[in-house]
Amino acid sequence: MLVNSSYRGPHQGQPLISFGKSLAEAEAAMILVHGRGATAQSIMTLSAELNHPDLAYLAPQAYGNTWYPFSFLAPIESNEPGISSGLTVLSDLVTSVEASGIPTHRIIISGFSQGACLASEFVARNARRYGALLVFSGGLIGPPGAPRQYTGSLDNMPVFIGCSDIDPHVPLERVEESAAIFTDLGASVDLKIYPGMGHTIVQDELDRALVIVHGVMDGSTS
Repeated sequence: MLVNSSYRGPHQGQPLISFGKSLAEAEAAMILVHGRGATAQSIMTLSAELNHPDLAYLAPQAYGNTWYPFSFLAPIESNEPGISSGLTVLSDLVTSVEASGIPTHRIIISGFSQGACLASEFVARNARRYGALLVFSGGLIGPPGAPRQYTGSLDNMPVFIGCSDIDPHVPLERVEESAAIFTDLGASVDLKIYPGMGHTIVQDELDRALVIVHGVMDGSTS
């Protein structure tokens, strides 16, 4: 299965890995966005940790295993067309999930590292009531002091953000700024900073995220 778009960029036409229920049979969907140097197949391992039998899991592949070439803190134009191409992949994927009959409020968007940054930026730029946003070691894209002119409402959507206080790639200040922006957009944000964790995902993050997943599935977060 491919993610196709009329937009022409490096990530258009790349493979899409799926697991779990088909979109036709699923009650909800989770989009998993991989990090720099990784693959759609590798991020799909999170489906075992965030498992629900009625979920469709979808992981798009970045061209060259990288969504954009430089740090997410670099000037946005230096990371183009990667950022725009990646955001379009997510937009097209959400549209495809909706077309299958799954409503937006039952689409969970998640990612790790560079994928978490892309997922965060997509949700902020396209703010509406998704099922949830799960951010593992990431934050909004752009250099320090970049203007944040996001519009729309996340309408009490659950957002989990987990990160280390010493992550070598993701400054604590950006994580906290991102959490504040999502709160301003109307999200219900669970921000958890892990002392000395490094750039990884720990069990407590998965436990918190799984609570959100089950809340989406049983309707308690609707």
